[in-house]
Amino acid sequence: MLTGATGFVGQRLLHSLEEKDKRIKVRLISRRLHKKHETVIRDLQTDSITSDVLRGVDTVFHLAGNAHVMQESRNIDNLYRSLNVTATVRLAELAVERGIKRFVFVSSVKAGGNDEFDEGCQPKGVYGQTKREAELKILEIGRQSGMHISIVRPCLVYGDGVKGNLALMFKGIEQGWFPPLPETNNRRSLIHVDDLVQALLLVAEDERANGEIFIATDGVTHSSREIYVAICQSVGKTVPKWSVPKIFFDGFSFLSPRIRYKVDKLLGDEHYSSKKLERLGFRAEKSLRDIGA
Repeated sequence: MLTGATGFVGQRLLHSLEEKDKRIKVRLISRRLHKKHETVIRDLQTDSITSDVLRGVDTVFHLAGNAHVMQESRNIDNLYRSLNVTATVRLAELAVERGIKRFVFVSSVKAGGNDEFDEGCQPKGVYGQTKREAELKILEIGRQSGMHISIVRPCLVYGDGVKGNLALMFKGIEQGWFPPLPETNNRRSLIHVDDLVQALLLVAEDERANGEIFIATDGVTHSSREIYVAICQSVGKTVPKWSVPKIFFDGFSFLSPRIRYKVDKLLGDEHYSSKKLERLGFRAEKSLRDIGA
């Protein structure tokens, strides 16, 4: 069973499952019918689900979640919680009812600290808070039921078809309006979508992953300038020999808290350790050279 199959990571995971064993039958929970796979048409945020949707399922990969609620709403916390927490917990409970063996939950590095499991670090924002709440609840479900539950917290994911800020950066560099970034030696963690998929398959199968949380990175820290250069090369653009001085970005950030936040996202540190996942045998096969692949 796979949720979130139409998303960036979900599509790659579905393809990997197809390639792994042609005999594997994958069932999807999705708002849209898939042309190749059995699909249970449900909106996990609003529709109720019963254990029937999990009949005959061996493993659940739960990727569906709210990462960015674009609409303005006084109930924004509820919009995040309904899918990230309520639907996740309900799916795990139904999995227990059906005697499903393995449940893999894709969380986020926003749910915790920079190291594998830092109890002292607070989640970041309502997204991180709801992901952390879901983590704690399904881990408890696993402890009480004996169902194998593994949680993966991806850092920034890249690869062909990426969405969000990286997609905007690609577009800006291709069109020539994105500023050449300076080398600030900041530290950022990334992982290629195909490596993340391999991490998900690994924790689903390795008994040592039961009841554990893993951060997924490519094991290397990258500066924003390195990422900028890699994208230029990926889209066939000449890397400018000049860059916008960091002092310009620092000054620009004083204009508003929103701009300060965006500058920090662009040039600040956001690095994580995936040593725990590596101890299971995980090794990233992709690098920044594959940022557009």
